[in-house]
Amino acid sequence: MRPTLFTLRLLSAWTVLGLLASIWPQLQMAWMVCGGLLGILATADFFTLPHSRKLSLERTLPGRFALGVSSQVTLTLRHTLQRPLKVSVHDGLPDVATAEGLPWSGKLPPQQHTDLVYNAHFTKRGQHQFTPAHVLVESGLGFWQRQYRPGPVSETRCYPNYEPVVRFALLATANREEQMGIVKRKRTGATLDFHQLREYQDGDVLSRVDWKATSRRQSLVSRDYEEQKNQSVILVPDCGRRMRAQDGELTQFDHCLNAMLLIAFIALRQGDEVGVTGFGGAQRWLKPVKGAPAMPKLLNHLYDYETTTEPSDFIEAAERVMALQKRRALIILLTNLRTEDTSHLTKAVKLLQKRHLVLVATLREAELETRADKPIANLQDAAAYGALCHYNEQRNHLLHSLRANRIFTVDETAQNLPIALANQYLDLKASGRI
Repeated sequence: MRPTLFTLRLLSAWTVLGLLASIWPQLQMAWMVCGGLLGILATADFFTLPHSRKLSLERTLPGRFALGVSSQVTLTLRHTLQRPLKVSVHDGLPDVATAEGLPWSGKLPPQQHTDLVYNAHFTKRGQHQFTPAHVLVESGLGFWQRQYRPGPVSETRCYPNYEPVVRFALLATANREEQMGIVKRKRTGATLDFHQLREYQDGDVLSRVDWKATSRRQSLVSRDYEEQKNQSVILVPDCGRRMRAQDGELTQFDHCLNAMLLIAFIALRQGDEVGVTGFGGAQRWLKPVKGAPAMPKLLNHLYDYETTTEPSDFIEAAERVMALQKRRALIILLTNLRTEDTSHLTKAVKLLQKRHLVLVATLREAELETRADKPIANLQDAAAYGALCHYNEQRNHLLHSLRANRIFTVDETAQNLPIALANQYLDLKASGRI
């Protein structure tokens, strides 16, 4: 409990009156009367503060949070007093979350409930905890404030940003993937030998609908062809220290996770199975999954992946993938290439190529492109520009070396990586290389 600003102002005025009374004794009686009246009112007002049992709070959270995306949280406050309560409310947010719309101040009507809605924004993935809310209640006459901690402890999870996946799913239903920049290409030299009949799925072209079978069954039936195979896609994210760098609001690792979710969704929609194994300190393995439950399994597996301070060992990662994945697959290695990676990465990819098709997706820092466009004003700017050009030249040489060894690569900024990776996967799928 603490006095309000109103109480402190009254005490200040009473103190000033006391100083004046020390100069003019005729004011002493007024000073004493005011002091007694102030004490009586403050004491009586103390008992108007409600008991903690008379105030309750419920918190309604979304099913899950997405990293970097604001989601609505609802606080429902109730009290059983016969008078309105003047309160100030702030929720017990996790350290990695911020709130838009808090703290909230206002009056709660008597014996009713009030819903407060605010937007929570998480800056870190994983499992987090909301603690009881902070509610500051003012007494009836405004002399005192008391803090209450109503409400439950709520557990929640923050997942990678799956908004592009939802957007793609909505567009794909209407065959408008090109609005995201994803281009579907016809498979060159593909056989059109009939394989089987199956139920119509959203996005199937009308030319593949078997109208005779549809007429007999009274529901849409599509033809399947031999070109559609249950292929495997293994995502191998780099969890080493190089991926800890910030690129905008998110780390480079989080940008890679967002790209992984989109490519996983597209691969599952193509009928392929998707598995995940990390390297650079993360030794977790999710066996390839497919079908309706696959995407939730991938989200639950990836949501608490964290980067480490360990170096990225590409050869060790390749050996582990070879041991875990016996069947031929498309291996998508997601990292941020450095100029010193040439020999180790080439050896690792050649080891993987003995059984698998390999795609190296590397994240290019957008900040480097921004710096390259800045005007040169002094010697320090010139030196920085020269170092940047040297770095880009070495990096381009590394990418050229990989491509010369017939290694498929995608080199894009965080904003463009998901779409570029999806298009490269569809190109490989259409060419029959997977």
